[in-house]
Amino acid sequence: MITLSEEVSRVAPRPLLKWAGGKTQLLSDILSRMPSTYGRYIEPFIGGGALFFSVAPKDGIISDSNPELINLYRSVASCPGEVIQHLRSFRNTEDMFYAVRALDWTTLSPSEAAARTIYLNKTCFNGLYRVNRFGSFNVPFGRYANPKILDENTILAASDLLKRNTILCGDYKDVLRKYARPGDFIFLDPPYIPVSAYSDFKRYTKEQFRESDHLLLAGEVHRLHDLGCHVILTNSNHALVHEHYCRFAVEILQTKRHISKNGRGRTGEDVIVTVSPKKKFNMEVLTEPLPAQVHRYPSTRYMGSKHKLLEKIWSIASQFDFDSCLDLFSGSGIVGYMFKAHGKSVYSNDYMAMSATFSRALIENSEHILSLDEAISLLERRNPVDHFVERTFQGLYFSDEDNRLIDVLRANILAIENPFKRSLATAALIRACMKKRPRGIFTYIGHRYDDGRRDLQLSFRDQFLEAVTCMNGAVFDNGKKNLSRHGDAMTLANFQSGLVYIDPPYYSPLSDNEYVRRYHFVEGLARNWEGVEIQKHTITKKFKSYPTPFSSRTGAANAFDTLFSHFRDSVLIVSYSSNSKPTLDEMVAILSRHKRNVDIIPVDYKYSFGNQGKNVGDNKNTVQEYLFVGF
Repeated sequence: MITLSEEVSRVAPRPLLKWAGGKTQLLSDILSRMPSTYGRYIEPFIGGGALFFSVAPKDGIISDSNPELINLYRSVASCPGEVIQHLRSFRNTEDMFYAVRALDWTTLSPSEAAARTIYLNKTCFNGLYRVNRFGSFNVPFGRYANPKILDENTILAASDLLKRNTILCGDYKDVLRKYARPGDFIFLDPPYIPVSAYSDFKRYTKEQFRESDHLLLAGEVHRLHDLGCHVILTNSNHALVHEHYCRFAVEILQTKRHISKNGRGRTGEDVIVTVSPKKKFNMEVLTEPLPAQVHRYPSTRYMGSKHKLLEKIWSIASQFDFDSCLDLFSGSGIVGYMFKAHGKSVYSNDYMAMSATFSRALIENSEHILSLDEAISLLERRNPVDHFVERTFQGLYFSDEDNRLIDVLRANILAIENPFKRSLATAALIRACMKKRPRGIFTYIGHRYDDGRRDLQLSFRDQFLEAVTCMNGAVFDNGKKNLSRHGDAMTLANFQSGLVYIDPPYYSPLSDNEYVRRYHFVEGLARNWEGVEIQKHTITKKFKSYPTPFSSRTGAANAFDTLFSHFRDSVLIVSYSSNSKPTLDEMVAILSRHKRNVDIIPVDYKYSFGNQGKNVGDNKNTVQEYLFVGF
């Protein structure tokens, strides 16, 4: 014989009430989006509790601002027998319905009030809960033939579940701020925004909830995300919902509306907003130290190089699972090289030929080196020399003797058949020019910044051979296919990669971001001055800078939006400076259009040199570098 307690234990808990706006229709959709593991279950708009009874948490928290509803759940949890006993006295008659409806539930015992709530819910029109301005229940009699007023097994099963959970009465914000902890799961089913009247937020079956309330709720959801909670929210398919939760996954579902006794054909659209916990980055301790190989990368004093930020960049990147990465604006090439040293398949890109030359020599190239004998032979005149540098740049940057040697090297390097050896030799020549040049840039002529350092005293011949040695020492095979591209980042739209690192030219009204202006001479070496027109009227004999959308604030904002859209399926890490435009908030807004999760890691940073200190608070080129992370 099966006892009553055994029979009850075999009954799955289910909702006690028929509830307008209940989530029975969406249960499978919500359950499929819940995390597999989480801390506590918290539902602060419990209503009919369809999801709560389906999940049946052991130590959850449910709450509502409706005291009559909370009294029901507390009474069923503590004294289900008394609730059942009171329900046995109710009948499905219009006279009894209106007599019971007229009772003030606050004057009844908790179990009597709970029984009254169940009875009215089962026999009123469509299970609505609605009160007038005086707080009195005012839904009419439902005229159902045989409603199930008393379901003992359901009440007892619900009691077993409810007594294992905390039941609170209060505002959802107070409950969440007191009880929500990282890792918890929160289900939010607030009163929906009415889709038929944009500005009317008063007509609800549950409670009043206005536009400002929905804005506050959105702020709370973002707080829970930052706290590290899992959140699922339901609402109507309304423009405000998409606006408030654009950072998260918003999915539209077709549902039926049962707002009358004949609900056939009444359909609507609900949305489910799924919020994953904000990823917490451990910026204090690296998951592993930078490989020794990284420190073999030849230094060049390249402006904008992220050599000092490598540990920060890797400490973020290492917390994601990825096999390939794209270094979209490679610059000095050090970041892509660092990823290669960590065993990643690297695709390096830059619109500067000199940058592409470095990445081809040291990232794409995995085995070819330039022997010392080969390097020495490049210093001897073996091929026809055009004397281009000697004639064009006489007296500007180097001595006549050095200019003649540069022309000899150019001619001999062009004759190298192996493309990787040719890139190694060109990169060594570029490095020798930058090392031999005070400050390493070509925006001025002469040697007024000569500080007597060793690099400036070393002969050009020795500088080149030393550069070749450094290049050879940096060549290695990481067992992966790595590629170098010389091209516009904006045209690389269909490339798929696990992680994309973006370090674009920074636009600032205080300084320019024209790398060609600073490095036109070595950029000319990399291109052999093909496809450029030297501006002979200029003192420095520079050529026109390449067009770039990052040369204006509006152009930079639009370019970021396009790039983030192109790589929306990859983890994005973006380096950015505090004195650049768009602003921090604008960058977050742009990135949030394309990534559900956006984090900002500020890093104090000091550039090696610059000329705008007086314009930015005399900070000696100290700024705050931001690392934006989108995932």
